[in-house]
Amino acid sequence: MHLVRLNSVPIFQQLELEEAILRAGTGEWLIVNTGAPPAIVMGISGKPEELVEPHSTLPMIKRFSGGGCVVIDEETVFVTMIGDMESPNPCKIHCHAETHLKKALFNLPFALKQNDYILDDKKFGGNAQYITKNRFLHHTSLLWDYNPERMSLLKNPKKQPEYRQNRPHHDFLTSLHPHFPSKEDFILQLLSYFLKQPDPIVPAPEDLGKILSQPHRRSLKYVSLPELA
Repeated sequence: MHLVRLNSVPIFQQLELEEAILRAGTGEWLIVNTGAPPAIVMGISGKPEELVEPHSTLPMIKRFSGGGCVVIDEETVFVTMIGDMESPNPCKIHCHAETHLKKALFNLPFALKQNDYILDDKKFGGNAQYITKNRFLHHTSLLWDYNPERMSLLKNPKKQPEYRQNRPHHDFLTSLHPHFPSKEDFILQLLSYFLKQPDPIVPAPEDLGKILSQPHRRSLKYVSLPELA
């Protein structure tokens, strides 16, 4: 497994790297990023006017995967798994990711419910996937904490998991920070588990640069604010 630890890397750059590894890379990868500046990230089919309040000034990005819309900031922890899988499908990928996260965070009694990671029926992590032939990507945004004012920039979406029951964000979300001594302890526990996997590899920056420079499809883009008018 190739293990990439990023710190304060903007989410657009992280997603650029993920798409390059998915389409032009090989093997198993884990990417962990913390400290990304605030932004709004939506699925490739997301409509900004339906998802984001018009007064928002945060940069908005359409990622190359599906899924919903999220506000991210310095308190979001990103965990992305990329790899090979025979006949991948969403169920198999979710099972694979959940199994690893439960082993990594063994003191946290969470569950996967309708594509969300939840504690006591409140969401602390959202997921999105991309499948191409026998290769998959599964990226997760985990809420170490969140800013209610920033979360209010998201509209209550028309399409939402049934268990949400149209709850506003402040009734629907929860944070991880009460369950760990510190964010550093949380990250250390997460990384320690994956470093114990067989033959972990920590790529050099120049190796990542080579993958980024490989020819591949690039679907990631910023969403311009005029689309909210």
